[in-house]
Amino acid sequence: MSRPVDAEPRPPGLRGATRVLLERELDLAWSGGGGPLLACGFFACLTAVLPLAAGGDPRTLSPVAGGIAWLALALASLLSLERLFERDLEDGALDLLAIGHLPLESVVLIKALAQWIAVGLPLALTAPVAALALGLPVSLAPLAALSALIGGAGFALTGALGAALALGAKRGGLLIAVVVLPLFIPPVVFGAGALERAASGQSPAPALAFLTAYVLFAGVIAAFAGAAAVRNAQG
Repeated sequence: MSRPVDAEPRPPGLRGATRVLLERELDLAWSGGGGPLLACGFFACLTAVLPLAAGGDPRTLSPVAGGIAWLALALASLLSLERLFERDLEDGALDLLAIGHLPLESVVLIKALAQWIAVGLPLALTAPVAALALGLPVSLAPLAALSALIGGAGFALTGALGAALALGAKRGGLLIAVVVLPLFIPPVVFGAGALERAASGQSPAPALAFLTAYVLFAGVIAAFAGAAAVRNAQG
């Protein structure tokens, strides 16, 4: 009897391709430039410097603690966005991703998810400590972490969109900041508003609902607009 011919290896399906790409992006996020440690360090330093500039009076800092923490959170989320697509364009990996099993829309969302896991989650864990240092009541620490966790997803999605739009630019980091910072305003407003409402005895649910709606809207816009920007950069 003839020996059976070994079947050719089957190409990975969508689930396998998604897992492989997500693991790759997480490895790159952790190994490139210190990963989330740089963002968390910048976040901690910024929240330490701002009280010194404001005089350090708890009566002055406490009413604006949530807003200051969210502003620092938004700025810290900018640090690792420049290399999100640029490194793939430089080494040719972006061309392989464009002809791979996953559509470019999914690639953009997976990159944003990896950015959220690698940077957004550590920043969300750091946010309560920073907010408490600024004078936020201890009882609001869980809310600070929850709102930062939701808002971090919005930062990652809009950040991925900005990184795609700045793809190939000579000063990509500056262009990303110009594009992304206006898009960061809604989550900063809603996140700080949730903390302010809770501090005044009101329910933070409306502000959190608006924050979640922003994340969903950003997911749709970032997927299609980011994929179009990547195609334009490749062409």
